[in-house]
Amino acid sequence: MTIPATALAQAIRSPAKQVRLSRLARQPSTDLIALDGHDATRVGVLLASRGTADIVDAHVVVCARRARQAIVTSDSDDLRRLDASLRLVAV
Repeated sequence: MTIPATALAQAIRSPAKQVRLSRLARQPSTDLIALDGHDATRVGVLLASRGTADIVDAHVVVCARRARQAIVTSDSDDLRRLDASLRLVAV
């Protein structure tokens, strides 16, 4: 399981609603991925190529591509705009 740190930060703004996510992020099998310089560049290039501005969504896409993982999301339309080939699991 991969969780981009940007997505965790956005979701955890409502901690009472995100207890399961907090637990998942602390599991040894979960990779929490920081937005470093390399990924920041990839995020910026992706956003520019799609004419969008959501850094968190783009970081999710960058991480999913690298890990070759599906994305579990309630925001499938925005993610699909960034990469139509993504495997999305809508919740």
